[in-house]
Amino acid sequence: MYDASDPRARLGQPATAAAPVPTVFAAAQFGRFYESEPQEKGSAGRTWYTRGQNFIVAFSDAEPGAEFARKDQRDEYVVLVQDRQTSITVSAGRETVAVPGHSLVIVPPGDSQVVVPAGGRVTRLLSTQSKDLADKCENAAAYATRPQNIPPFQPWPEPVGGYRIRVYSLDVAPTPGRFGRIFRCTTFMVNVLDPQMGPRDVTKLSPHHHDDFEQGSLALDGAFTHHLRWPWTTNLNAWRDDEHAYCGSPSITVIPPPAIHTSRGMNEGLNQLIDIFSPPRIDFSSQPGWVLNADDYPMPKGTSPGA
Repeated sequence: MYDASDPRARLGQPATAAAPVPTVFAAAQFGRFYESEPQEKGSAGRTWYTRGQNFIVAFSDAEPGAEFARKDQRDEYVVLVQDRQTSITVSAGRETVAVPGHSLVIVPPGDSQVVVPAGGRVTRLLSTQSKDLADKCENAAAYATRPQNIPPFQPWPEPVGGYRIRVYSLDVAPTPGRFGRIFRCTTFMVNVLDPQMGPRDVTKLSPHHHDDFEQGSLALDGAFTHHLRWPWTTNLNAWRDDEHAYCGSPSITVIPPPAIHTSRGMNEGLNQLIDIFSPPRIDFSSQPGWVLNADDYPMPKGTSPGA
């Protein structure tokens, strides 16, 4: 259910067969980094890890000169530097790229390194194929058993021209009819939502649900209340209470399917939310002009952009 002014109001129903009706509902996951101890603490700074079924969020408050290295990384990962004053240097293979703040970087598989010369906030998004990092997550035990209504992870096709470091500026002006600033790769879709100044209009909320994939909502500025409601089934034992979870920043909320959800910015100043999906979404990808780097990353066979 969307307000008529919301670009998502024009999304059609998926053409695929309906997902089986779930009989067990998973709980939402919350990583409130501002009030919990980091999983890593040292010369590189402090890093918190929280996961979904397919993705890991690694948020770092990096010290000057911090280095974050990956060796034999199985798949692409994303580095987000939201703050304009935080620049990084990314190396992979024979490439080394200086990345200004307020950018999103896609890093290829294999060996790579992210350096934060002056320190700052850095968020890395990796798939749970990185078992060493998945094991670090504060909520690892929640995924000891796969949720029954999330299918096995399938990466999207390789990028045009092969794997390499790809840098995208977040300085993209809003466009009427486009929803946020969406980027995708083989493992992720990231939507850096347009900044919200002041509390959200409570007459224009967007309660909706997803049948078979999680949504990660990363708050980097401000605060949000995540409203969640689970369906009722014939089995009362499967029912879950509604949640109205307040999360400051930085934090990550993992919303399970098929919970009905909507998020409300709370602060008088800037409220900044980034939505995370793994793998990318077909419905968003099928909207003309929504995915800003669509020319770099093709859709799977059997799907068509603009459908």
